[in-house]
Amino acid sequence: MQPLPDKAFPVSWDQFHRDARALAWRLAGAGPFNSILCITRGGLVPAAIIARELELRLIDTICIASYHDYANQGELKVLKAAAPDIVGDNGGKGVLVLDDLVDTGKTVKLTRELLPNAHYATVYAKPLGRPLVDTFVTEVSQDTWIYFPWDMGFAFQPPILKGAAG
Repeated sequence: MQPLPDKAFPVSWDQFHRDARALAWRLAGAGPFNSILCITRGGLVPAAIIARELELRLIDTICIASYHDYANQGELKVLKAAAPDIVGDNGGKGVLVLDDLVDTGKTVKLTRELLPNAHYATVYAKPLGRPLVDTFVTEVSQDTWIYFPWDMGFAFQPPILKGAAG
């Protein structure tokens, strides 16, 4: 197992909610959208927030596993495809595809093969994956690990510079 990157970006529930709403503001002018397709599991939370903000009620999931041990991205596996009525016969036009993060872009590339005309949005983007999404809110460096609120409990966080001097 590879060690996790040295840079940590812990995200609280409040911050994630603000960032997801900021994404909704950006998306409000990018539509219209008739449905949301969220990439699970990370896309579930922003999909709920954005569905509320954009008043969308048709929500589906595409279930793709890429991180199999929370540290190493492995081979992509589609566990559940999008419903045919979401995909439609127009390549996903009008579909908003959501995820929490685009990292290397592998998941988005796979999804774009299935829905080439959809609009792709993530809350956070890393440089390798950023060009593959249409809309995002915050960019973080490639060597930063984002700790999402659903993956954490309350715990002490050491100062950023602790152990940095070697």
